[in-house]
Parts: sequence; structure tokens; C-alpha cells
Amino acid sequence: MVQKGGYQGSNILNSSNSLIAGIYQVSANAREYFNLREENERLANENVVLRNSLKSNLYVLPLKVYKIRDTIYRQQYSYISSKVVNSSVNKRRNYLTLNVGEDMGVKRDMGVVSSNGVVGIVTDVSGNFASVMSLLHKDLRVNCQLKRDGSFGPLVWDGEDYRHCNLTDIPTHARIRAGDTVMTSELSGIFPEGIMVGTVVSFERRKNEAFYTVRVKLNADLKKVNHVYVIKNKFKQERDSLELKTQQQSDN
Repeated sequence: MVQKGGYQGSNILNSSNSLIAGIYQVSANAREYFNLREENERLANENVVLRNSLKSNLYVLPLKVYKIRDTIYRQQYSYISSKVVNSSVNKRRNYLTLNVGEDMGVKRDMGVVSSNGVVGIVTDVSGNFASVMSLLHKDLRVNCQLKRDGSFGPLVWDGEDYRHCNLTDIPTHARIRAGDTVMTSELSGIFPEGIMVGTVVSFERRKNEAFYTVRVKLNADLKKVNHVYVIKNKFKQERDSLELKTQQQSDN
């Protein structure tokens, strides 16, 4: 009757689809209920991350110049909450799609983090969506540093394992141990200093190289990342303009 019954078949099919959709909704609601504990833990972790980054969010104004007593801090970074609606981890160039865009103030070259660590950098935006170049992209370089002694270098992905990246160009005099924390560096100009990236698994000095290559296990599982924050650096344009001007002057 469904296949050949014309109007009656259409009604039965529509009713069936509605019933299945209702079942899916009930199932989703049940999963959401039973996942409340995990969701609450995620929100608690995000609050810890945001509290820990508060110090780096504030730009200290020199009191001798401004002579301000009641307000000595100015916020440098703000965060836009977002949800990942699409992502990949098994390609050489992996991206994520977020459900926020220009209408929410998102622009290119903004950093993206989760409650567990760095996720990537915004590359393109539309009115309501943003495309993010994941850490798992062969062309992405993020300046990171070892928490232990401050040695820094670019973090790159070799395309092998979605849970690991390599921290390169680390000087051989650096003090490194397995388990050391790797975090963002202020040199990136995109992320606040001190955002969690991952932990050191191993390190080696490869043939014909004068630096260490450090294997880093990413703290954020990019295969499961769901809720993220887009970081807006209010001083980025000013800094970029100044650095570009300085570079042009040195080239002349």
C-alpha cells in the first residue's frame, strides 16, 4: 500500500516518518539527560580555562603614563561561544565548521579553543558560519612553548596521528622531559599566552638538524570536539599594522 497506494501510501509514509522522527527526538532527549553529568563537567572545565586565562586577557596599562587608579586593566581578549557542526581528522588538510560567523563578530585569523586546549584558526567566514583550519592541517603553524623553560617553536602536524603534533625548532639546550606541558606563546599574536596545547611524549635530534623535534600529545581530542570558543584579540590589528610598518622600513 505504501509503494502503490498513492494518496493513502503517502499519508502512511508521512506518518511513519513523523513517528520515527519522534522516536529519534525522544532518544536524543534521553541521551542528553544521561549526559548531563558529562556536560556539567565540560562546563566546569571551561570555567577553569577561562579563569586561568583571565590574567592573559588583561593588558596592564602603565600607571606612570595614564595615571589611572580606579581602572588599571583593559581587556585584550574576548570569547565567542560556538558549536562545531562539521569536522574532519583523516585528511591532510582538516577543517571544522562553526555555527557562528560575521554576524557574531567572527573574522579571519581568530584563534579557536575548547575547554581542553587549542583547536585551530579561522580561515573563512560567512554571515552565520566560520571555517576553521584545524591543528590537523599540514599548512598550519602555531607558535607554542614549553612551560618548563619557555623554549618556543612552531607546532606542526605530520599527517600521521590525529592525537599528536610535533613541536619543532626547540634548541638542544632546552630542558625537556616526557610529560612536560606545551602551551601557546604570546609570539603567535592570535592566542593568549598559556593556553593548553598538550604534553611531551618524546623528543629527538634528527639527522642534519640543529634542533630538537618534540612529539606532543594534543590535549584536545579533535575527533570529539563539540563546543569551542572563538578568541577575539582587540589589539591584533594595531599590532599587525605596527609590525608590518616596521618590516617595510627595515626592507627599504
